Amino acid sequence: MKVKRPWGRFRDIVLILIGIGSAAVGLKGFLIPNHFIDGGVTGLSMLLSRSTGIPLPLLILVINLPFLLAGYKQVAKSFAIKSLFAVLGLATLLIFLDFPSITDDKLLTAVFGGFFLGAGIGLSIRGGGVLDGTEVMALLLSKRTSLTIGDVILLINLILFMGAAFLLGVEPAMYSVLTYLTASKTIDFIIHGIEEYTGVTIVSVHSQTIRQAILTQLGRAVTIYKGQRGFSGDEVDILYCVVTRLEVQRLKVLISELDPSAFLIMHSINDTSGGMIKKRPLSH
Repeated sequence: MKVKRPWGRFRDIVLILIGIGSAAVGLKGFLIPNHFIDGGVTGLSMLLSRSTGIPLPLLILVINLPFLLAGYKQVAKSFAIKSLFAVLGLATLLIFLDFPSITDDKLLTAVFGGFFLGAGIGLSIRGGGVLDGTEVMALLLSKRTSLTIGDVILLINLILFMGAAFLLGVEPAMYSVLTYLTASKTIDFIIHGIEEYTGVTIVSVHSQTIRQAILTQLGRAVTIYKGQRGFSGDEVDILYCVVTRLEVQRLKVLISELDPSAFLIMHSINDTSGGMIKKRPLSH
């Protein structure tokens, strides 16, 4: 099994650290002082903290923990470790960071609070982890129901913001929806608009080695097309696989280690059905 290069590990750690800092600024500098919430697990933690008085860092850690354990089984061990590091780092900053409220303007709070929080989540995803377990939850539920990942996330947040309207009031809930929309768009921007699933076409002279690595290290199915090179006329195996957006960076690193000159084409997929979409058991 290939070992990730030291620079790759260092880059992931830096991205996650910056993401933790950005999310902490969004929460402590904007959202928490003005009693706004975000969507997903972070928003649920903020809503419960507001209504019960339980410390927010504790709720963020406890509520995310089951989804990190699920991520260990469904995605990868490294993903779970990085995500746990990110969540622990955010909880620690929320405890010890003494950050003044930047503004009490509601519109600025919603926009910039969502921006900094979304940037933090997006950077953490780029680093190979997550700060919010919502997508892991959605991935698990989508496999057990007829709903898509997008449907599950929408349903979760719809219930969350209805609860916010009841507990915090209609106006704070409306601003919280704006916060969530800003955060979502920022996440999409940070990770280049990658959707829930990404189709990857790979053209390489080392196609057999890459195919085996995808099957054994990622646990993803691969389809092989028989192709022909345009200039030389030589036959070539063209690989095609579908991965979640949490796995895209890991796939790119894996391919670059095996064949830096491999030609990759990636395109967004809204949803998939049938075939071997679920992960295969990894070889040990």
